[in-house]
Amino acid sequence: MNTINSRMNTSPSIAVKQISIILITSLFFTCMVLVPAGTAHATGNAVKWHPGHYYAIMEWGKNDPAHLAQVYSEILTTPALRGIQIRYTWAELEPNWGVYDFTSIDQRLAELAALGKRLIILLDTKTYNTDTFPVPDYVRKERFEWGSFAFSGHNKTVAKGYSTKLWNPHVHDRLVELISKLGEHYNAHPYFEGIGLSETSMGHPINALSNIKVDDYYNNLLSLNQHMRRHFPNTMTYQNTNHPRWILEKFASELKNMGTALGGPDTYIEDPSLNLKDQPYTPDGVYSYYAKLSGIVPLTPSVMHKNYTNTRHDDRGYNPTVPELLSFARNTLKANYIFWTRAPKHYEEVLQVLNWRAQTKDPAGGLDSACPAAYSSCVD
Repeated sequence: MNTINSRMNTSPSIAVKQISIILITSLFFTCMVLVPAGTAHATGNAVKWHPGHYYAIMEWGKNDPAHLAQVYSEILTTPALRGIQIRYTWAELEPNWGVYDFTSIDQRLAELAALGKRLIILLDTKTYNTDTFPVPDYVRKERFEWGSFAFSGHNKTVAKGYSTKLWNPHVHDRLVELISKLGEHYNAHPYFEGIGLSETSMGHPINALSNIKVDDYYNNLLSLNQHMRRHFPNTMTYQNTNHPRWILEKFASELKNMGTALGGPDTYIEDPSLNLKDQPYTPDGVYSYYAKLSGIVPLTPSVMHKNYTNTRHDDRGYNPTVPELLSFARNTLKANYIFWTRAPKHYEEVLQVLNWRAQTKDPAGGLDSACPAAYSSCVD
């Protein structure tokens, strides 16, 4: 498993919660017994349904007991937070062929269940630095085309990360096997709320890709979502979707047909490409699809680090407030779930806003809680 750097926020507002932190930390030693993985509540075609606000915690802190104790203290004092979202890469979950390590998920799930909170995971198919790969070492072989490709930002030539070569059939099949193992382990667990895949955008490949590879990439991504629905029939599944715009009409239609949630990797209030609508000779942006799919499939936008500091991806907007981000996600994107990144400079404002009456008056925190039409039934 990757080494995680330990970091602890020591602001005065957190210090007053030290008694709660100590009590929560003590749960770490008992919660695995209290709520074992695989405890089944959802049966038949009913889908576990607990919409609302979720904390997206920093990746470096997901296995750090001190950091987690602080996070758990915050969600216990913020009733509108129904649980947390955590990112995992394929490389973390299957370090060797057929050898699966779900230890971190098991521990977080048991800890959250003991607190009456829920877990949503994001299976990340990209890394955003050049020090790590999203695929296991065994995939970095010729038959898998070395597993991943380097990508850059817009109009950049220097690699900023790696994305998985989803067009390769062997890569696709191994990911299907991982999804099936995860489904076998967690679908029936009452506190395992959801699982999703990272953004549709490839970034800008350093080496140009053929049209065939691009088409196969997106066809296989849809296939992975279909397998998630098959292996998680009682669990909300989602696909973070943003670019390219030319795939969105087909993508949204397929997600609707299979009952997969439309997820957003970002909430940019003014971004021209994401908000583009009804312009001649150019496809609509992804935000135009939220209203169309509202009430049909779940809608799960995320508020990421940059969303707290600018309303546009190109930084030409303004610095929005948390209430503005909430209003946009709730009213324009019709969110059922919002994943709030616990960004160090912004999480205290998020907690403050989520403790307002408008977010505490119902379990869904003021978000749309109606069971989507794509589900035969929902279970609380």
